[in-house]
Amino acid sequence: MDSNTFLIGSHVSMNGKEMFLGSAKQAHELKENVFMVYTGAPQNTVRKPIEKLMGAEGQAYMKDNGLVASVVHAPYIINLGNTQKPDSFQFGIDFLHEEIRRAQAIGASQIVLHPGAHVGAGAQAAIANIAKGLNEVIEPDQTTQIAIETMAGKGTEVGITFEQIADIIDQVQDNDKLSVTFDTCHTNDAGYNVKDDFDGVLAEFDKIIGIDRLKVVHLNDSKNPMGSHKDRHEIIGLGTIGFDALNYIAHHEQLKSVPKIMETPILKDENDKKIRYNPHGYEVKMLREQKFNPDILQDMMTNQPF
Repeated sequence: MDSNTFLIGSHVSMNGKEMFLGSAKQAHELKENVFMVYTGAPQNTVRKPIEKLMGAEGQAYMKDNGLVASVVHAPYIINLGNTQKPDSFQFGIDFLHEEIRRAQAIGASQIVLHPGAHVGAGAQAAIANIAKGLNEVIEPDQTTQIAIETMAGKGTEVGITFEQIADIIDQVQDNDKLSVTFDTCHTNDAGYNVKDDFDGVLAEFDKIIGIDRLKVVHLNDSKNPMGSHKDRHEIIGLGTIGFDALNYIAHHEQLKSVPKIMETPILKDENDKKIRYNPHGYEVKMLREQKFNPDILQDMMTNQPF
């Protein structure tokens, strides 16, 4: 990977006959050089067999078109923090294990994982359970790292402080297979001053977890103020974090080799819900040019080129 390459992309779809190949094509159309996929719907367990994912074809397309990395996001239905329901815990272990196999089949070096929720048992019980689950999931020859995501703290989520994530990592034996995803919206909503003191936040992350663990950035603006524990993403520059702070993070010297992935909302037309407006190509352009476009919504809705 060229050290001067600015790594920017978004969550793209993976469905239809072309599957991962189609994802790579969509990312290229949006002028991205990294991208993230779910291997199936994040709310259910329906998955196609590995041989139908078109992993090799997608990787060949990436190589031919300047796409340098892909990331997989594990589905939301996995909750290794649940100590109340042993069946749900075992399901999470089994399904995450299969998701890692799918991620490796399409060449993804990172699979993003929401650490889980304690559902009433308390954070420490959940953290121990998550570590227990990861110890069962991880295999010695695994090539894809599990990138534990920083969380906003809605409901009974854990992973809302750097200390909680470090605690999970410390309890996992083969923890070189673990990394961290830093979500700007989540971390802002958890109470860290991402907007005005990102260098201070990053220094704290480095002290508690280690910056070498930071392998994915989810670059999202937030609809809510710092410390709100809400977790509602906003289009880059239209939220409470703002364009300047997010642009600074996107181009941060210490994060050059880290893919920045946007999960900002795709808007629905007020009159026809089937019509959708995707901001990602416009956001990529703004971040490449390092200049906020105040007309981004109008440009999206009138299908202006990016």
